[in-house]
Amino acid sequence: MSAVVDYAQAGELKFGQVGIANLRVRTLDVAQLAAEMQDRVQRAPNLFARAAVVLDFGGLSKTPSIDDARALVDGLRTAGVLPVALAYGTKEIEALSQQLGLPLLAKFRAQYERADGDAAAAPEPAPRAKASEPAPVAAKAAATNAAPGLVQKSPVRSGQQVYADNRDLTVLSAVGAGAEVIADGSIHIYGALRGRALAGAQGNEDARIFCREFHAELVAVAGHYKVLEDIPKDLRGKAVQVWLDNGQIKLAALD
Repeated sequence: MSAVVDYAQAGELKFGQVGIANLRVRTLDVAQLAAEMQDRVQRAPNLFARAAVVLDFGGLSKTPSIDDARALVDGLRTAGVLPVALAYGTKEIEALSQQLGLPLLAKFRAQYERADGDAAAAPEPAPRAKASEPAPVAAKAAATNAAPGLVQKSPVRSGQQVYADNRDLTVLSAVGAGAEVIADGSIHIYGALRGRALAGAQGNEDARIFCREFHAELVAVAGHYKVLEDIPKDLRGKAVQVWLDNGQIKLAALD
């Protein structure tokens, strides 16, 4: 009689949306970068202490050496955060990630700067062959098939995360402390916001955040953020909108 084979997996692997901070390195000064990060951790330990961080070297003129990169990883760990990956970029970045033993995350596509200071996109895959239909027709079809906004009817509780992929997010209830709501578009919250709200997650600088009762731990638009300690006290508990103006986070009461 043959033995019964158990094919049950010991571990179940799933892929999902994960909230990870992206540190764009503009000057490779390890001491200064570590000091800046330590200051963030000390000011908002609930948000940044032992936070996962992706390193983005796209703001540098050349890829760091392995020694400099290791020194930065060690410095950031000492400051209180955990570098977990490199932002996808060039072949040099890919080689550096292998030397560091860190993965590349394609979701965090590094942006590289030209000599004149303007940002240039990292190399993209070769363009696909043109469709047989005229471009205006294809554009119209894409607009027609755009995903509607995501509506979250129940409260978002501590430890939960809701992500609206390539669309707006509307929360009909509250976002609790320790909870996180993320949208590639704008975020509308019809209850209290006590956790974190991140709009324009893929870089949309026109995205906004609206909430009826503002107590946010953190708000961000297109990667630019403010924590509770940086927000004027006269806005707390008010109906507030958050938007981006020339790279600066702005907040104003809606009343």
